[in-house]
Amino acid sequence: MQNANDWMYTLKSGGFVEEPEVEVSEWIARTVHRDIAKLPFSEFFQASPILVPMPRSGLATPGTLWVPEKIASALLAHGLGSKVVPCVVRVTAIRKSAWSGASERPSPTEQYQSMGVQGTVSDLKPKQIVMIDDIVTRGSTFLGAANRLWEVFPEAQIWAFAGMRTISNPAEFEALDNPVKGRIWYRPDKDDSLRRP
Repeated sequence: MQNANDWMYTLKSGGFVEEPEVEVSEWIARTVHRDIAKLPFSEFFQASPILVPMPRSGLATPGTLWVPEKIASALLAHGLGSKVVPCVVRVTAIRKSAWSGASERPSPTEQYQSMGVQGTVSDLKPKQIVMIDDIVTRGSTFLGAANRLWEVFPEAQIWAFAGMRTISNPAEFEALDNPVKGRIWYRPDKDDSLRRP
């Protein structure tokens, strides 16, 4: 990849990387599997978690590209989870964060209100859940989904994994391949989220 924007576009479009070409979701899963012992978030995948792909901003349409689901399925194929459970769904469409300015992005509350947990989940008793997304910006989608999942699975430990994170300040950019473990906070006074790093 030439730069971060190229990589982001390739990731969002489910494209291919490297020579010979490999689908980007497969590349992510392969890399995590290969480097799992030294990754700062290796604990996410040690207890055979269920993998929950994050929903699109719009309502689901059969046959359309769903990159988080592709990443989750690739991680599963590499033994980094027990099953893919696409149970968090968008019940009302919401503005797309990727194309919104910082002040126009959906808040954690809007994300939460636009989601639901559906499907056959009553027989699931996961100890660990890893939410999967392609790109994390401020983390509002993850916060909304985590709270929905917590309502159904209050005993589960819930983590979030994204193939890429945005960096607002160019001076903080170190490298494309720079895996980190961080935190996402909810700020109730502003109804927004804060992600570090």
